[in-house]
Amino acid sequence: MKIEGNWHSGFAYDVHTVSSEHLGYDAHGHNIFDNKRSEMGELLYQLKYRGDTSGVKAIVGLLDRIKGIETFDCLVPVPATNKQRKVQPVPLITEALGKRRKVEVISDNLINEGAEELKGITDPVERNERLQEALSLRDPSAFRDKKVLIVDDLYRSGSTLRIATSLLLEEGEAAKVSVLAMTKTRSNR
Repeated sequence: MKIEGNWHSGFAYDVHTVSSEHLGYDAHGHNIFDNKRSEMGELLYQLKYRGDTSGVKAIVGLLDRIKGIETFDCLVPVPATNKQRKVQPVPLITEALGKRRKVEVISDNLINEGAEELKGITDPVERNERLQEALSLRDPSAFRDKKVLIVDDLYRSGSTLRIATSLLLEEGEAAKVSVLAMTKTRSNR
Protein backbone atom coordinates (compact mmCIF):
# COMPACT_ATOMS: atom_id res chain seq x y z
CA MET A 1 0.00 0.00 0.00
CA LYS A 2 1.35 3.38 -0.95
CA ILE A 3 1.76 5.94 1.83
CA GLU A 4 2.20 9.62 1.09
CA GLY A 5 4.60 12.00 2.80
CA ASN A 6 7.70 14.14 2.34
CA TRP A 7 9.68 11.06 1.33
CA HIS A 8 10.54 9.98 -2.22
CA SER A 9 8.39 6.85 -2.00
CA GLY A 10 6.59 5.08 0.80
CA PHE A 11 4.88 1.75 1.27
CA ALA A 12 3.15 -0.22 3.98
CA TYR A 13 3.17 -3.98 3.54
CA ASP A 14 -0.34 -4.54 4.95
CA VAL A 15 -2.93 -3.25 7.40
CA HIS A 16 -2.24 -4.14 11.01
CA THR A 17 -5.78 -4.99 12.15
CA VAL A 18 -8.34 -6.38 9.73
CA SER A 19 -11.27 -6.02 12.14
CA SER A 20 -11.93 -5.14 15.75
CA GLU A 21 -15.09 -5.93 17.72
CA HIS A 22 -15.77 -4.36 21.11
CA LEU A 23 -16.70 -7.14 23.56
CA GLY A 24 -17.25 -5.08 26.70
CA TYR A 25 -15.16 -4.17 29.73
CA ASP A 26 -12.90 -6.08 32.10
CA ALA A 27 -13.05 -5.92 35.91
CA HIS A 28 -10.99 -2.70 35.88
CA GLY A 29 -13.24 -0.93 33.38
CA HIS A 30 -10.83 -1.35 30.45
CA ASN A 31 -12.18 -2.02 26.97
CA ILE A 32 -11.94 -5.57 25.68
CA PHE A 33 -11.71 -6.12 21.92
CA ASP A 34 -11.64 -9.13 19.66
CA ASN A 35 -8.98 -8.05 17.17
CA LYS A 36 -8.36 -9.88 13.91
CA ARG A 37 -4.92 -9.01 12.57
CA SER A 38 -3.36 -9.50 9.16
CA GLU A 39 -0.59 -12.10 8.97
CA MET A 40 2.06 -9.37 9.28
CA GLY A 41 0.05 -7.65 12.01
CA GLU A 42 -0.13 -10.81 14.10
CA LEU A 43 3.58 -11.54 13.69
CA LEU A 44 4.42 -7.98 14.77
CA TYR A 45 2.00 -8.15 17.70
CA GLN A 46 3.59 -11.36 18.97
CA LEU A 47 7.07 -9.88 18.61
CA LYS A 48 6.32 -6.46 20.09
CA TYR A 49 3.98 -7.35 22.93
CA ARG A 50 4.82 -11.00 23.67
CA GLY A 51 8.59 -10.87 22.97
CA ASP A 52 8.27 -13.80 20.53
CA THR A 53 11.30 -13.46 18.25
CA SER A 54 10.51 -16.66 16.35
CA GLY A 55 8.45 -14.65 13.83
CA VAL A 56 11.29 -12.39 12.65
CA LYS A 57 12.25 -14.80 9.84
CA ALA A 58 8.60 -14.95 8.70
CA ILE A 59 8.32 -11.14 8.76
CA VAL A 60 11.44 -10.77 6.63
CA GLY A 61 10.10 -13.50 4.35
CA LEU A 62 6.89 -11.55 3.82
CA LEU A 63 8.95 -8.42 3.05
CA ASP A 64 10.70 -10.40 0.27
CA ARG A 65 7.65 -9.56 -1.83
CA ILE A 66 8.81 -5.94 -1.88
CA LYS A 67 11.28 -5.45 -4.70
CA GLY A 68 14.02 -2.84 -4.73
CA ILE A 69 15.10 -2.83 -1.08
CA GLU A 70 18.56 -3.92 -2.20
CA THR A 71 18.93 -0.73 -4.29
CA PHE A 72 19.25 1.43 -1.14
CA ASP A 73 22.61 2.34 0.35
CA CYS A 74 21.34 1.83 3.88
CA LEU A 75 18.37 0.89 6.02
CA VAL A 76 17.54 2.97 9.11
CA PRO A 77 15.23 1.62 11.81
CA VAL A 78 12.87 4.08 13.49
CA PRO A 79 14.06 4.33 17.10
CA ALA A 80 11.96 2.87 19.89
CA THR A 81 9.73 5.05 22.03
CA ASN A 82 9.21 2.38 24.69
CA LYS A 83 12.74 1.78 25.86
CA GLN A 84 11.65 -0.64 28.62
CA ARG A 85 10.51 -3.25 26.10
CA LYS A 86 12.82 -6.30 26.22
CA VAL A 87 12.61 -6.88 22.48
CA GLN A 88 12.82 -3.85 20.18
CA PRO A 89 11.08 -5.11 17.04
CA VAL A 90 12.07 -2.49 14.48
CA PRO A 91 15.87 -2.70 14.91
CA LEU A 92 15.66 -6.50 15.10
CA ILE A 93 13.67 -6.78 11.87
CA THR A 94 15.74 -4.11 10.11
CA GLU A 95 18.97 -5.97 10.94
CA ALA A 96 17.53 -9.24 9.60
CA LEU A 97 16.19 -7.50 6.48
CA GLY A 98 19.53 -5.78 5.83
CA LYS A 99 21.40 -9.05 6.21
CA ARG A 100 19.02 -10.86 3.85
CA ARG A 101 19.14 -8.12 1.20
CA LYS A 102 22.83 -7.33 1.75
CA VAL A 103 22.15 -3.69 2.60
CA GLU A 104 24.01 -1.80 5.33
CA VAL A 105 21.92 -1.04 8.43
CA ILE A 106 22.70 2.18 10.26
CA SER A 107 21.30 1.70 13.75
CA ASP A 108 21.65 4.03 16.73
CA ASN A 109 22.17 7.10 14.56
CA LEU A 110 18.57 8.24 14.25
CA ILE A 111 17.77 8.53 17.95
CA ASN A 112 14.73 9.22 20.08
CA GLU A 113 15.56 11.03 23.30
CA GLY A 114 11.92 11.43 24.27
CA ALA A 115 10.99 10.02 27.65
CA GLU A 116 7.45 8.88 26.84
CA GLU A 117 5.46 6.89 24.34
CA LEU A 118 3.44 9.19 22.10
CA LYS A 119 0.76 6.82 20.84
CA GLY A 120 -1.66 8.18 23.46
CA ILE A 121 -1.25 11.76 22.21
CA THR A 122 -3.99 12.35 19.66
CA ASP A 123 -3.48 16.08 19.10
CA PRO A 124 -1.38 16.19 15.90
CA VAL A 125 0.27 19.51 16.74
CA GLU A 126 1.37 18.38 20.21
CA ARG A 127 2.55 15.02 18.85
CA ASN A 128 4.56 16.76 16.13
CA GLU A 129 6.18 19.16 18.59
CA ARG A 130 7.21 16.36 20.93
CA LEU A 131 8.61 14.30 18.08
CA GLN A 132 10.64 17.25 16.76
CA GLU A 133 12.16 17.68 20.23
CA ALA A 134 12.83 13.95 20.65
CA LEU A 135 14.26 12.85 17.29
CA SER A 136 17.79 13.70 16.16
CA LEU A 137 20.76 12.38 14.23
CA ARG A 138 23.85 11.41 16.18
CA ASP A 139 26.14 11.66 13.11
CA PRO A 140 24.43 13.37 10.17
CA SER A 141 27.45 12.86 7.89
CA ALA A 142 26.76 9.09 7.82
CA PHE A 143 23.88 9.74 5.40
CA ARG A 144 25.45 12.28 3.01
CA ASP A 145 24.54 11.45 -0.60
CA LYS A 146 23.04 8.07 0.35
CA LYS A 147 19.75 6.52 -0.71
CA VAL A 148 18.11 5.75 2.64
CA LEU A 149 15.17 3.48 3.47
CA ILE A 150 13.58 4.17 6.85
CA VAL A 151 11.92 1.08 8.34
CA ASP A 152 9.06 1.18 10.86
CA ASP A 153 6.62 -1.38 12.20
CA LEU A 154 3.40 0.65 12.18
CA TYR A 155 2.27 3.65 10.12
CA ARG A 156 -0.46 5.61 11.84
CA SER A 157 -0.31 9.34 11.12
CA GLY A 158 3.15 9.40 9.55
CA SER A 159 4.45 12.03 11.99
CA THR A 160 7.54 10.08 13.04
CA LEU A 161 8.43 9.17 9.47
CA ARG A 162 7.96 12.77 8.24
CA ILE A 163 10.27 14.17 10.93
CA ALA A 164 12.86 11.43 10.38
CA THR A 165 12.75 12.08 6.63
CA SER A 166 13.28 15.81 7.16
CA LEU A 167 16.24 15.16 9.44
CA LEU A 168 17.86 12.79 6.96
CA LEU A 169 17.33 15.10 3.99
CA GLU A 170 18.18 18.40 5.66
CA GLU A 171 20.78 17.59 8.32
CA GLY A 172 21.99 14.29 6.91
CA GLU A 173 22.02 15.55 3.30
CA ALA A 174 20.75 12.18 2.07
CA ALA A 175 20.32 11.91 -1.69
CA LYS A 176 16.93 10.21 -1.33
CA VAL A 177 14.76 9.00 1.54
CA SER A 178 12.01 6.40 1.21
CA VAL A 179 9.98 4.65 3.90
CA LEU A 180 8.74 1.13 4.53
CA ALA A 181 6.18 0.36 7.21
CA MET A 182 5.39 -3.26 7.86
CA THR A 183 1.78 -2.41 8.73
CA LYS A 184 -0.56 0.56 8.80
CA THR A 185 -3.61 1.36 10.85
CA ARG A 186 -7.00 1.54 9.19
CA SER A 187 -7.33 5.16 10.40
CA ASN A 188 -4.73 7.92 10.78
CA ARG A 189 -5.68 9.13 14.26
